[in-house]
Amino acid sequence: MDRLTAMRVFVTVVDLGSQSAAADHLELSRPVVSRYLAELEDWVGARLMHRTTRKLSLTAAGSETLPRCRQLLELSSDLQAAVSAPDEVPRGLLRITVSTSFGQAQLADAIAEYVKRFPGVSIDLQMLDRTVNLVDQRIDLAIRISNDLDPNLIARRLTVCRSVICASPAYLHEHQAPRRVEELSSYNCLTHSYFGKSLWYFEQDGEQVSVPVQGNISANETSTLLRATMAGAGISMLPTYQAGAHIRSGELVRLLPHAEPKAMNMYAVYASRKHMPATLRSMLDFLVARFPETPAWDNGL
Repeated sequence: MDRLTAMRVFVTVVDLGSQSAAADHLELSRPVVSRYLAELEDWVGARLMHRTTRKLSLTAAGSETLPRCRQLLELSSDLQAAVSAPDEVPRGLLRITVSTSFGQAQLADAIAEYVKRFPGVSIDLQMLDRTVNLVDQRIDLAIRISNDLDPNLIARRLTVCRSVICASPAYLHEHQAPRRVEELSSYNCLTHSYFGKSLWYFEQDGEQVSVPVQGNISANETSTLLRATMAGAGISMLPTYQAGAHIRSGELVRLLPHAEPKAMNMYAVYASRKHMPATLRSMLDFLVARFPETPAWDNGL
């Protein structure tokens, strides 16, 4: 039995939900797919799937076997990439996850440039405002903004993520601008649901300052806060990668420039250094060059 092929058949059946769909995708006959599954079960020594006329479902043994089959198939692909010609251009699929705000504001343009440079690469961009398990979700690369990363993951630092306090001209026409960070407690502050919902942190005159804040709008991603701020709803703390262009255009006004909100690091995160595909390595190098220590979006702020 070709065990790698049997594992590929098993994984494809699970991903596509049926043996017939897997047969079409792999260009195999239905009986051949069934034979590979049966032989894999004989080798493992356990039934991997419950088969009915309506659906397939994994057994307990199948749930244990599936991630291991994925890992072995990835190792097989990595081995082929490792011995391929060193000047081979990147190709294949990369699954990337990123926050909605950074994905829309910066990464989408970067990805467009990358695939123009390497048309053999396909990108599946998952914009999610939550942390996902890279292995379980089969994510190749995650862009994360954090000062507290999972130590089990490998991270390559890209740049720094700074924030600014800002409001719209319309809001400031109706409300006097704060002169000290402590005054923010008396303003309507638009906050992120998970980061700084009730307390904002600053570097001011070489000291750490925390300010309690509250307001009538909170959201779990900053794109919504940006739109509400531009509509004159209140004062917000927004990342410069998102707010910078609107400040330079005059749509937003930066407040309290002497007080620097606590900065965070931006990382490209992946599961393992071992057997890294050439395409992933190429993407990492591209992102490091694209997002330097002083990123373009901070110009003029």
